[in-house]
Amino acid sequence: MTATISSPSTNAVRDGSTTMLLKVAEIRDAAVDIRSITFVDPDGATLPGFVPGSHLIVSAGDRSNAYSLTCDGVAPSSYTISVLRVADGQGGSRWIHDDLAVGDVVEVEPPRSAFAPAARAAKHLLIAGGIGVTPIVSHLRAARRWGREVQVLYTFREGRGAHIDDVVALAGGAAELFTAPDDFTRRLAATLIDQPIGTHLYVCGPAGMIDHVVATAAAAGWPESRIGFERFGADALDAGDPFVVRLTESDRTIDVPSGVSVLEALEGNGIRVPNRCRQGVCGECRIPVSGGEPLHRDLYLTDDEKRAGDAFMPCVSRACEGATLEVSL
Repeated sequence: MTATISSPSTNAVRDGSTTMLLKVAEIRDAAVDIRSITFVDPDGATLPGFVPGSHLIVSAGDRSNAYSLTCDGVAPSSYTISVLRVADGQGGSRWIHDDLAVGDVVEVEPPRSAFAPAARAAKHLLIAGGIGVTPIVSHLRAARRWGREVQVLYTFREGRGAHIDDVVALAGGAAELFTAPDDFTRRLAATLIDQPIGTHLYVCGPAGMIDHVVATAAAAGWPESRIGFERFGADALDAGDPFVVRLTESDRTIDVPSGVSVLEALEGNGIRVPNRCRQGVCGECRIPVSGGEPLHRDLYLTDDEKRAGDAFMPCVSRACEGATLEVSL
């Protein structure tokens, strides 16, 4: 499924850059601690289209964070995101909740996706947990537009479900909502063993929920090629194995322990690398790789760039098992 791509207005794009300047048109509370923000082009132009499951990178104060788009991706006149306030997070969500106001102009990067639907799937089984419903809503809008068969299981804490009306309206009778974890777990197991051939599974939500869904699907015989998932931020990634980075220009060797990013290890040794989001979405900290095999965990590099293996994002990516990375620093 491919969205129609429109050119943004010249007022929304900085000269020589793909960065866009968009105005906040609406802010509303979608649920407890969840705020929905709508952005428009200051001149009213149509915005670039996007594939379902895409995210928007927003300069949130002094940070850049990626937030899933919940609107229709075909010739959009606006972009809408929903942001969960994370009190102990990096500060981006607090800035959006506490400081952002209607009329503000915000710097964003055009949508990109690492969670697109499989165009030839016979059916789309969508599993969402909490704020992980946001890319699922985008998938549902596309499925409705293209007449695709869908089924949705959405689990959330009582009183904290976002986009419930959207999910129910877009999925029709194929949406099931859960506030009791045991009920969701039982229904999930039954659902995964009762799907037509060619069904594709998508899951987004807390890391523990994703792990459970993927493991349950694998135990039920689902092939990896039919399972898609999206995690939020670097905190959703596993700690990874320790490895070594060799700096070819300065002839130094840096140990990277488990649970510590390459970026953090470099900073701890007095080596400064430009960075913004520290979540693998903005591309600011990209480093050339001259040796070794990176384990890519970012949402910025294309599949071809990852296969080339000549660059990686040190804020989230690591080395493949047993590898020593050589980088041009």
